[in-house]
Amino acid sequence: MNRPADPTRRALCAAALAAASLPAWAQNFPDRDFAGVIMWGAGGATDVVARAIAPHAEEALGRKIVLANRAGGAGAISTNFVHQQASDGYTLLMGAENPQLHGVMALGELDYSKFYPVNILGRGVGVIVVHKDRPWKSVRELLADAQANPGKIKMGSTGPGGLPHTIGAMIGTAARMPVTAVPFDGEGPGLTALQGGHVDFMPVGYSAAAEHIRAGRVKAIAVVDEKPYAGIPPITQDLPALDKYLPWGPFYGVFVKRDVPEAARARLTAAFKTAAANPKFTELMVNRGNVVMNIAGTEADAFLRKWQSVTAWTLHEAGATKKSPADLGIPKP
Repeated sequence: MNRPADPTRRALCAAALAAASLPAWAQNFPDRDFAGVIMWGAGGATDVVARAIAPHAEEALGRKIVLANRAGGAGAISTNFVHQQASDGYTLLMGAENPQLHGVMALGELDYSKFYPVNILGRGVGVIVVHKDRPWKSVRELLADAQANPGKIKMGSTGPGGLPHTIGAMIGTAARMPVTAVPFDGEGPGLTALQGGHVDFMPVGYSAAAEHIRAGRVKAIAVVDEKPYAGIPPITQDLPALDKYLPWGPFYGVFVKRDVPEAARARLTAAFKTAAANPKFTELMVNRGNVVMNIAGTEADAFLRKWQSVTAWTLHEAGATKKSPADLGIPKP
């Protein structure tokens, strides 16, 4: 008479079979160094966060992460590049929020639904910075000057769908802002141009501008928030109509292709969770005006969908999109 198999033994056998079915590289992951593709140029907020988290993740993984900046197309260049690589978990996209807007901005078909969020490291606060010698002390004064001299004031930007463009679109829903946008490959180059007087102002992530603000190289006139931050007044002080969009801000994360095997995703997730909790990293994030999130998987996917919904529809209602979010299946918030 055959006795039924012990449930524990069945589970162990199933686990052994599953492990045996994985490719050898997945069982030993990682067995070589990683490539970390940074979405924006050197010196910008995304670059700073990526280079800050990498050493701690390397320690947890036992492997190097070779970082390289691959800017362009408001993040589309790096997103497409990583998506074209092998689904082995060795190519990491060190990205920001931009792919969530590529569809409505007609910059590409890829967003983070095609990637697995290894970790959403944190989110930032937007700030409006101006050249230190410009006379404006508030957004109201800046807008008044722009309206009196349409097209003469230059705004640093990072292209369609970038943080400066998005904040500009938000402002445009509350007031006329007839400025000339000048694109750069990231916040770092834009801030350099601002200090050199090649542009007059730029909306950026506070984390990218913090050191320049403290050193007096640029002047901060408002944070894109409903309350003051680091002694800087909120933009709602001059434009209360923006309250409905806030709080809002850029975010930073680490992603791999969605179809990377579970074993590799789990190893990466665990390593970056440890790295993001490192006191040195959290101190840097807080000092640069970021809120540490340290979320992954399902929780991160929910955050990404909500951010996309709010931002895409905000831009669309401001007349700043090329495609309707509804046509792309993005629900209204």
